[in-house]
Amino acid sequence: MELGAFSVSLSVKNIEESKVFYQKLGFEMVGGEQSQNWLIVRNGDHTIGLFQGMFAGNIMTFNPGWDKDCKTLESFTDIRELLKAFEAQGVNIIQKSINGETGPASLSIQDPDGNAILIDQHV
Repeated sequence: MELGAFSVSLSVKNIEESKVFYQKLGFEMVGGEQSQNWLIVRNGDHTIGLFQGMFAGNIMTFNPGWDKDCKTLESFTDIRELLKAFEAQGVNIIQKSINGETGPASLSIQDPDGNAILIDQHV
């Protein structure tokens, strides 16, 4: 089962301060819109999303269908297949937004310690 590209989505208090901090650590802006309070920063293979006022807590994010550079993969495990596998194994689905048989969709789960995991397919 392939979950896709991995990143951490951080809930930040001040998008500008967070951007400056992560730039000091060698991260470069690769996406997002600061005026909308979200940025994507990357250092090598490591991607962090910075989000101000969009959600509580931090989230581990997987993107089926994307590589680490947000490029569409030729072959991948669709989120609908992941959902079936998770449900078959008794994983509690917290939220799901899945319409149709293909295309963009998302679902949320939590690990046993309450850490949020977002599966967010864009293709």
